[in-house]
Amino acid sequence: MRQRHKNPTIPTPNQPTTQKPKLSKSFIFSSTKRVFALCLAFRVVNALLVQTYFNPDEHWQALEVAHRIAFGYGHLTWEWKKGIRSYLHPVLFAVLYKVLSILGLDTLWFMTRAPRLLQSICSSVGDLYLYKLSDVLFGDCVAKWALFAQLTNWFMIFCFPRTLSNNLETVLTLIGLYHWSCIRDSSTKIPLVSRKWGLAIAALAFSIRPTSAIIWVYVGLLELFVTRDRLRFIFLEVAPIGVLVLGLTCLLDRLMYGSWVLVPLNFLKFNFLSSGGDYYGTHKWHWYFTQGFTVMLFTFLPFSVAGIIQSKQWKLSGLIAWVLGLYSVLGHKEFRFVLPVLPIALMFSGYALAKMNASDSPNAEKKGSLNIHTRCPSKMQFFIFFLLATNIPMALYMSLIHQRGTEDVMIYLSKEARNEKVESILFLMQCHATPYYSTLHRNLPMRFLDCSPSSEEKGVLDESDLFMMDPVSFATEFAKNWSKPSHVVLFDSEERLLRDFLILHSYREIKRFFHSHFKVDRNLQSSVVVYVLAGQ
Repeated sequence: MRQRHKNPTIPTPNQPTTQKPKLSKSFIFSSTKRVFALCLAFRVVNALLVQTYFNPDEHWQALEVAHRIAFGYGHLTWEWKKGIRSYLHPVLFAVLYKVLSILGLDTLWFMTRAPRLLQSICSSVGDLYLYKLSDVLFGDCVAKWALFAQLTNWFMIFCFPRTLSNNLETVLTLIGLYHWSCIRDSSTKIPLVSRKWGLAIAALAFSIRPTSAIIWVYVGLLELFVTRDRLRFIFLEVAPIGVLVLGLTCLLDRLMYGSWVLVPLNFLKFNFLSSGGDYYGTHKWHWYFTQGFTVMLFTFLPFSVAGIIQSKQWKLSGLIAWVLGLYSVLGHKEFRFVLPVLPIALMFSGYALAKMNASDSPNAEKKGSLNIHTRCPSKMQFFIFFLLATNIPMALYMSLIHQRGTEDVMIYLSKEARNEKVESILFLMQCHATPYYSTLHRNLPMRFLDCSPSSEEKGVLDESDLFMMDPVSFATEFAKNWSKPSHVVLFDSEERLLRDFLILHSYREIKRFFHSHFKVDRNLQSSVVVYVLAGQ
C-alpha cells in the first residue's frame, strides 16, 4: 500500500494497513485514472460552457499568434516585436490548428472551441495534481474535499479552461509542487529523481511566464534550506536542468523570431525594471488582499483561512503570502497573475471542510471515514449548499452572459465572411476588445485602434485613448484618410455619439449583440453594434 503522511487532526482508520476501503466509499477515488477521468469530463463541459470574453491575452497572446504560425496570417502585438513573449505557449495551439487544417476541420465551431478543449485537458491534469498533492500532504479525505473546492470555485470554472498562459503556468505549478520534497513532511521519503522532475517543470513554467520565478525562488530556497547536499543541488541539478530547458526554449524562439532573443530577460526588464506594465493601469498596493484574491476565493475565503490555521502547513501558506506580497509591489495588477496560488488556497478550504465533516460526524473516529459520499451532517449540508449556491450561479453568469458580445460579434462576422458578405472591418472601440483573425479565420483587411506603449516618452496618448476621450472628433479626423470598411464594430456607448457620423458616411445598423449588464472599466458597454456600408 502506498505510504503517505496523515495529518494528526484528521481521523484516520484504526487499521490502515489491513482495512480495505469500501467500494461505495472510494469507487471514483480508488485510482488516479478515475480521478483524472472525472476531472477531464468536468473540464470538457466547463470549456464548452465558457462563451464570454475575459482578458485580451487569451486571444491576442496565444490564439492570434498560433493562427499566424499555422495559417500565415494573424496580428502580432507590440510584445512580439519587442521580444518579451516566448513562442512556447502559442506553438501548442499552432499544432492544434495545423492538425485541424490537415483534417479539414478548421470550421468555425472547431476554431473557436478546440483551443479551449485542448486547454481543458491541461487543466484537468492540474486538477489531478492538486488532488495528488493534497493526498500526500493530508490524506485522501482532504484530497477529495480539495478537489471539490477546485471544481466548484467560481473563478476556476470561469478562467481555467481559457487559453491564457497563466492557466498553463498554474498547471505546471501544481505538477511541480507535487514533485518537490521540501513541500512535503520532513519524514516523507521520495526519490531524488522526483526533485529533478520538479526542477524541469519549474524551468518550463519560467520559460512560458518568467514571473513564475517568484514561486520557484521561494520553493528553491526552501529546498536549499532542508537538503543535505546543497552543492549537488545547485551545480548538478539546478544548473544543468535549467540550462537545458531554457536553452531548448531559446532555440525555439530563435527559430520563430529569426534572431537570438532572450525572452525572460526582456520580459523581466519591461515588467519589473521599467514598470512597463503600469502603462495598462495600476492599483493600490493592497488590491490583491482586499479585492483581487479575495474575489477569486469568494465564499471559500473563510474556509481557506480556517484551513491554513488548522493545518499548520506554513510552507504552502507562506508561498501564498510570498506571491501575493511580491505581486503587490508591482503597480499593474490583474486577477490572473496570482492564479497559480488559488488552487493552493482552495486546498486549505478542502482541509477545513474535511475537518468539519470529521468533527461533526459522531462515528468519524470509530469508522475513520471522511467520505464525501457518506451522508453529510446537517451542518455540512448547509456549508456545501452555501458554497454551491454562491459559486455556481456566479460561474454560470460570468461564463455565459457577462461580456459575451465581443465573442458573439466575431462569430457573426466569421459566418458573414464565409458567405462573402464582408470585405473589411474597422473596430472603433478600445484596443483588443474582441478576438481577431483566430476567430474570423478569413484573410480580410481589419483595423483596430492601436494602444502600443510609446517608446519615446511617457504620457503620450495612443489611438485607443484618443478615441475614448472624444469619439466624434477622432472618427471625423480618422475618416479623412480611410478607405471605407464594409463593416464597423463599436460599443453602444460610443455608437450613440457616432450614429449621425455613421449615417452621414452611408452606414446602417445591421446587428446588435448583448454584452454586459454593468460597466467594468469604463462606461456601461451593454451591447456591441455592427454597422454595414450601404449596398453591402
